[in-house]
Amino acid sequence: MNKSKLHGLWRLLRFELSFAAGACVVLAEVLALGGLSTLRQGFFGFLSVFCIAAAVLALNDLFDIETDLINAPSRPLPAGVVTKRESLALSVAIALSGCASAAMIGFGAFVAACAMLLLGVLYNWKLKRYGLFGNLIVGFSTGMSFIFGGIAVGKPFEPVVLFLALMTMFVDLGEEIAADALDVEGDRQTGSRSLAVMLGPENAMRIAASLFALVIAGSAAPFAAGWFGWTYLPPIIAFDAVVAWSVWRLLEFRTPRKLRYIRRIYLAGTAMLLTLIAIRLFAE
Repeated sequence: MNKSKLHGLWRLLRFELSFAAGACVVLAEVLALGGLSTLRQGFFGFLSVFCIAAAVLALNDLFDIETDLINAPSRPLPAGVVTKRESLALSVAIALSGCASAAMIGFGAFVAACAMLLLGVLYNWKLKRYGLFGNLIVGFSTGMSFIFGGIAVGKPFEPVVLFLALMTMFVDLGEEIAADALDVEGDRQTGSRSLAVMLGPENAMRIAASLFALVIAGSAAPFAAGWFGWTYLPPIIAFDAVVAWSVWRLLEFRTPRKLRYIRRIYLAGTAMLLTLIAIRLFAE
């Protein structure tokens, strides 16, 4: 297998997004427990959701090949770097690895992982075309990463875990709606009923901006509830600043290459997750 194909297969996994999903699990575990989880819970919890997310994302490229021919022709499948069969084989192999990793934690984690996988497959297959409902499914699935972390350590209903799951859902929902606003031409041609198609890209972007504003406002809640001490404030302020700046640029009509600002939001979110994990483990 040549380097070009290996690189194409790697791109299908969208490592940054899959890694962020795994980091959500680890943060949920340490917040639910108030400290470090067992090596088994931490390693297999991260690996399970990382693999489930990567499998669903790779499968998304397979189902989105017609849209990507218009919106993202350089992606591995429309560019012909990777075949449909190779993409499907990669998705299946990684999905099985994710479910097997969850089974190493326990039955509850296995059921949750299978449910997340099923939801991702249904979204790619049918639900993506249903506009806001499809966006909500993606947001819910991303928020489930936190719930999975709680399940992995036997504490799925910890208030801080549920709150962060909700905030993560709003962040991902905002990103999905904003991305649809940038991909509106391809969505129109493939029959998608996204908010950008139904209401126009400008209105869809405003809705996304409102969701991000809600996330910024909600970032005060963990401090008000006493879940976080002041050592957690700097990374949260930094994330809020990146979100505010990125949203402002997304709303600017003349801003070029807007997709990079959506990417900055989830990269900043990943950096915040890792910093919060480090603070919980080493600074308290």
